[in-house]
Amino acid sequence: MKESQENLVFECETGNYHTFCPISCVSWLYQKIEDSFFLVIGTKTCGYFLQNAMGVMIFAEPRYAMAELEESDISAQLNDYKELKRLCLQIKQDRNPSVIVWIGTCTTEIIKMDLEGIAPKLEADIGIPIIVARANGLDYAFTQGEDTVLAAMAQRCPEKTPTDKPDPSLVLFGSLTSNVASHLALELKKQGIQVQGWLPSPRYGDLPALGEDVYVAGVNPFLSRTATTLMRRRKCKLISAPFPIGPDGTRAWIEEISSVFGIVPHGLEEREQQLWENLEDLVSLVRGKSVFFMGDNLLEVSLARFLIRCGMIVYEIGIPYMDKRFQAAELALLEKTCLKMNAPMPRIVEKPDNYYQIQRIRELQPDLTITGMAHANPLEARGITTKWSVEFTFAQIHGFTNAREILELVTRPLRRQKNIQEKSLTFV
Repeated sequence: MKESQENLVFECETGNYHTFCPISCVSWLYQKIEDSFFLVIGTKTCGYFLQNAMGVMIFAEPRYAMAELEESDISAQLNDYKELKRLCLQIKQDRNPSVIVWIGTCTTEIIKMDLEGIAPKLEADIGIPIIVARANGLDYAFTQGEDTVLAAMAQRCPEKTPTDKPDPSLVLFGSLTSNVASHLALELKKQGIQVQGWLPSPRYGDLPALGEDVYVAGVNPFLSRTATTLMRRRKCKLISAPFPIGPDGTRAWIEEISSVFGIVPHGLEEREQQLWENLEDLVSLVRGKSVFFMGDNLLEVSLARFLIRCGMIVYEIGIPYMDKRFQAAELALLEKTCLKMNAPMPRIVEKPDNYYQIQRIRELQPDLTITGMAHANPLEARGITTKWSVEFTFAQIHGFTNAREILELVTRPLRRQKNIQEKSLTFV
């Protein structure tokens, strides 16, 4: 293996986002916030997308709906306030949620719909909190839909009052399944750190109290706007840490949080080592293999760092958007991991141009390309082994115990390709 260069290389191309639509965040957030209702305000295209993205859930009376904009809406012949009030009153009568989240789309941006102006008045009229989140595909990669919702919800968190416990407290932000959230909270509790709350919370009424003596830590790299809102608007202190993805990232995340609270963590090195030993059956399948990230969900840097630690070579990390400040600790751990594994530093390309990426893929011939769904089949047709990046978004990949899930996803196409090759040789 050739020696690594000393620093990461950052480049920026002129490609579009090339990602899934960010209104897809509804599919996991409505399940996480159990007493919520999500109203997506868009066209029939948005409705078709949601129906296809979430499959049969559409028939299970889920807690989301479409407010479809017709020609009369777009041409301003109808009154936006009256139409939205009618829909929200119907939602109140049918579901009586604790909060209604309006999801703005590309169309609401183009026709300059004043959702932020309408919401406060309508909220007072119907007696249910209304949160406005812009999740349009013009400005955001698809996972940033969650970021805009949480940033808006952070504004509704109660203020930590002087009568509350004066000691510094910890709030974690990012949407995870309840069992993964419990796992991370338990790992911190083992170090003597109590998690005071989560953003989002399972119930709207349980949003965490925020203020100057509250430390906040993110669990996903696509939550930079939420982090900025928590720091600037709510005066919280952000803990800059790598993200808890993989045994190495989870250990570093816990260590950084522990250091902020003046705690010397114990047992983490042994725990990480034990996990690497348990993962060896899958790590052995990827060691020495190469991977190319085309860029889709903003998890690319964390996943690349973990796979380099597993012994893979990462040629390129394409990413739709890079907030270097929010990902500073993750980038530092990526660099440290490359040096530790004597691996070449990957190129990090923001807003990659797919045309040039495909040329680089042809030249480099990686063993695996992690890409968005739109490019997977065309690449497979050209003999390039792919994995859908969206699968990492919906899988449970956080914490010590879920590292196996990441490797299962990565090795599946490699194992499939190996089986195809073996069968081809048998037929010959």
